[in-house]
Amino acid sequence: MHTSQQTRAYAFALTAVLFWSTVATAFKLTLRVLAPAQMLLGASLVAALCLLALLAASGRLHLLRRGGVRGLLRSALLGLLNPFLYYLVLFKAYSLLPGQEAQPLNFTWAIALAILSVPLLGQRIRPLGFVAILVIFAGVYIISTRGDLLSGRFTDPLGVSLALGSSVVWALFFIYSLRDERDEVVKLCLSFSWGFVFTLIYVTATGQLSWPTGPALWGTVYIGLFEMGLTFAIWLKALKLSRTTAQVSNLIFLAPFVSLVLLNLVAGERIYPSSIVGLAFIVTGIVMQRRLG
Repeated sequence: MHTSQQTRAYAFALTAVLFWSTVATAFKLTLRVLAPAQMLLGASLVAALCLLALLAASGRLHLLRRGGVRGLLRSALLGLLNPFLYYLVLFKAYSLLPGQEAQPLNFTWAIALAILSVPLLGQRIRPLGFVAILVIFAGVYIISTRGDLLSGRFTDPLGVSLALGSSVVWALFFIYSLRDERDEVVKLCLSFSWGFVFTLIYVTATGQLSWPTGPALWGTVYIGLFEMGLTFAIWLKALKLSRTTAQVSNLIFLAPFVSLVLLNLVAGERIYPSSIVGLAFIVTGIVMQRRLG
């Protein structure tokens, strides 16, 4: 593989990381004017349309028909998990917690994936893997107590529970998606389409149905493109171009630290030292876990 191709892989990966670094700020700003379900409704529609356009541009629209009724039902299940449940829980967590806390707590999905892979995929956790889990949970505790370690009291138990719960939902989605051999963009397009349908039913049933305008509209469009739709396609392109997935996937650890800076500069959050320390623990634990395979 030519060096130029690996350079392109890094360029795509860094672009995706940059976009994902901005979304915590976008969440917080948009949640000031929209409820979580309303934000999800617009964003999931934008993501589905974006992915549909990417399939059309690459001549892969015909792949949407593959899998038949069984494929549609599988997509419905995946869409129920993500985006519907995952983002509904995550956005609610962001509405309760500062972005600097919700974002790193949600980042624990990697360890949730490792734990759930034991019963669902028959994998094992090595002894040092348990050390990595303890390091991550230490980071969670530091963030959740805002550094008041001796109090044993979470500053917002519901918000913390939702942020951690979202990581479990994402891990379940990832595991079940592994068993689906269809094109990745096709799977995401159908999942977000179903997610939009589920969200539409939910907001209608709960009396929250309304179409955003002004800043709220631009917020949902931004989130739909740069958190859900376009950025996933950019990331997949980076993985495809790279010699190994590890060469680009490790760049994702830049995102939460850049996100802290943007939350401070754009959303006006005062960054707690506990958020930085806790995030460092979480990232260290995830890196340990990844190196153990």
